[in-house]
Amino acid sequence: MNTKALRQKILDLAIHGKLVPQDPNDEPASVLLERIRAEKERLIKEGKIKRPKKTKTTSDKPHYENVLPEGWTITTLGEIFQHNNGKQKSSSNKEGRLLKYITTSNVYWGEFDLSNVKEMFFTNNELEKCTVTKGDLLVCEGGDVGRSAIWNYEYPICIQNHLHRLRSWLPVCAEYFFYSLMYNKFKNLIKGKGIGLMSLSSNDLHNIPINLPPVNEQKRIVAEINRWFDLFKSIENNTDNLNTLIKTTKSKVLDLAIHGKLVPQDPTDEPATELLKRINPNAEITSDNGHYQKLPEGWVITSISEMCENINGLWKGKKEPFVKVGVIRNANFTKDFKLDYSKIEYIDVEERAFKKRHLLNGDLIVEKSGGSDNNPVGRAILYEGKDAIFSFSNFTMVLRIHYKDVLSYKYLYYYIMSKYQKGEMRLMQTQTTGLHNLILDKYLDIPLCLPPYQEQQRIINKIEETFGVLDLIMENL
Repeated sequence: MNTKALRQKILDLAIHGKLVPQDPNDEPASVLLERIRAEKERLIKEGKIKRPKKTKTTSDKPHYENVLPEGWTITTLGEIFQHNNGKQKSSSNKEGRLLKYITTSNVYWGEFDLSNVKEMFFTNNELEKCTVTKGDLLVCEGGDVGRSAIWNYEYPICIQNHLHRLRSWLPVCAEYFFYSLMYNKFKNLIKGKGIGLMSLSSNDLHNIPINLPPVNEQKRIVAEINRWFDLFKSIENNTDNLNTLIKTTKSKVLDLAIHGKLVPQDPTDEPATELLKRINPNAEITSDNGHYQKLPEGWVITSISEMCENINGLWKGKKEPFVKVGVIRNANFTKDFKLDYSKIEYIDVEERAFKKRHLLNGDLIVEKSGGSDNNPVGRAILYEGKDAIFSFSNFTMVLRIHYKDVLSYKYLYYYIMSKYQKGEMRLMQTQTTGLHNLILDKYLDIPLCLPPYQEQQRIINKIEETFGVLDLIMENL
């Protein structure tokens, strides 16, 4: 569900008067504007404010189509609010009192992050224009220009100059104007000016067009917006929770699979011991290595190195003849252990190298260099394409199973995926020259719990059946 688009739609309905019904008993917005103008004239006559300079108005040519309900009018943000910027930070200015202040880094859409509030000096004269009180609307001048929030704390705080403070001349519903700004931002109608760093000037802020409803309708609109937005938030939270649950479920399914607890055993299956004896009659066979006690009947412990050949990836090389081939790189590994064919790079490689290092159907490509602290190397993706079409880079290696009638490549793929998701690969990497590198000896010696071949197939089928259902759920969130 695209909740972002739904939010935009709700805001679009709201600022065009289509979200809640009108009430003919509401005082028209035009009357509110007249009262605001009268209030400003009173303050001018009393010498408390100066008459503002005339600015270019945009109300006659608004950014968006305005077919408004009865009782609404078109105005600008500057008509509704008195405006101030905060104080410019200066390390040399030590006059006044040392007070806390906020800047754009503390302001997010509809909320504040007050975990890192700094201090600077403010004089008494500066406090009048630099202090924010409950109900003031703050708008970011720079950064994400237009980003806004309402100060709803009971205590005042100061602001730096990169914040605009909007304080209404007469009582209005500040949240309505906050949502109007959000709508304008969604529609890309609030744009900064400048080279490099964008900024929203006071003049441009004042001239932002506003579809103005009656005050009582502003309150009804805000209540309805909040109701819808709370619903969308609940959906998002539940979606996140469900995504986490699905990932956890997949990990649990894999863990059950590699310990013989996902599907029932069949006593008629040929035991894995017999499989290994066919490969090597003298093989040392065990069903217990201390870490995997109580394996089901018919299972044995072996290792990746015993069951697979490992082949290092190729370098570009310099000796002709060359052949252009697609090379699988780390960039082709997705987070869900899939091969992303859209990012395959085609390069000229040595023909002789390609003959030795081309992919075969059923190969597992392992990321052996790269990664990070949060995403260690050791991921494996499964190649199920045509033989001798692609190669693989030197940052990867291939695990190629010796006997595919003993060990299914899909079972090995899911086995390694389980180990990776449990975090075991973190113990199998080192770091040199800024890269995380797989410790091959440790990786290849990973104990491999090997079931009978028939049970491997049942395990694979059950995993894919379960994952298919879980993926379908995720696709429809």
